[in-house]
Amino acid sequence: MTTEILDCSEESLIKASEFIMRGEVVGMPTETVYGLAANAFDAEAVEKIFAAKGRPSDNPLIVHVSDFDMIKEAVSDVPELAYKLAERFWPGPLTMIMPKSESVPYVTSGGLDTVGIRFPSHPAAHRLIELCGVPLAAPSANLSGSPSPTTSKRVLDDMNGRIPAIIDGGESLVGVESTVISFENGGVRILRPGGITREMLLEVCPAEVDRGVLSEVGSGAVVRSPGMKYRHYAPKASVKLIKGSVEKYREYVLHNASEGDFCLLFDDCEAVPGVPHLCYGSSAEIQAHVLFERLRQLDEKNAKTVFARCPDPDGVGLAVYNRILRAAGFCVIDLEEK
Repeated sequence: MTTEILDCSEESLIKASEFIMRGEVVGMPTETVYGLAANAFDAEAVEKIFAAKGRPSDNPLIVHVSDFDMIKEAVSDVPELAYKLAERFWPGPLTMIMPKSESVPYVTSGGLDTVGIRFPSHPAAHRLIELCGVPLAAPSANLSGSPSPTTSKRVLDDMNGRIPAIIDGGESLVGVESTVISFENGGVRILRPGGITREMLLEVCPAEVDRGVLSEVGSGAVVRSPGMKYRHYAPKASVKLIKGSVEKYREYVLHNASEGDFCLLFDDCEAVPGVPHLCYGSSAEIQAHVLFERLRQLDEKNAKTVFARCPDPDGVGLAVYNRILRAAGFCVIDLEEK
């Protein structure tokens, strides 16, 4: 098929909603990353998302709503704490896992009896959901496993000819996917870190980080959140995550880099002589915003191995660390232990 780029005008959003209500998939901007949106209640439409992405069917999708009342169509039981968190963080990059209603087919929930729900803050996403009048399932709009797209151009790179339309809503503000939480023992468990940090959640309720955020989940494990299983966010290059001082990092790269290898640094001051590099920022917020774009640029440069400086896993930095860790296939080299 021919993939059309639409703007965010009312006319274009109406056209996009018509595609969706005919059972098609549309590239949708959100404040986190771009998503592939389809009617969450239409099993055949949702299957088209999996086909377009090449995504494993046991990887659950997140369902997007345009107001809190819409949750009741997709969820059978809303915890009291969910209302408090929604009041504080919605619309925004927080996904809450709750028991699904019978209206949500198992293909949407990855075979689970629960479903992740979020209310995106991007105005085009909000309006598109309103026009459709149903919740939209929308995982990241990339080929499965590759870096998530933060511009419509990157969606087109992966989805040209696979979906009928992409809405160009500009560059994504946050740059990494939403924080995903489940409800446990009067608090929440963070299954995937994102723009809503543990520190922010602690202002409302107890919050713990699931072990699957920082360690590999077995291939046969059942996971409740996208991003916990399989290799994710990865460029074609082999990524090595390097912990240690800039001096030790430089020494390691000088002894191990070969032609075609690249460095991914915090800033230009850390450059290693003779080894090309890209920078992804010295603050966690900037790193989150540009990380996926840098990983895609490394593909365009035909990088063979990428030596990535390890971010500080505090605040939003935990989300950045989680994404690079998975892009590296959990290959971490700790120079401070040597």
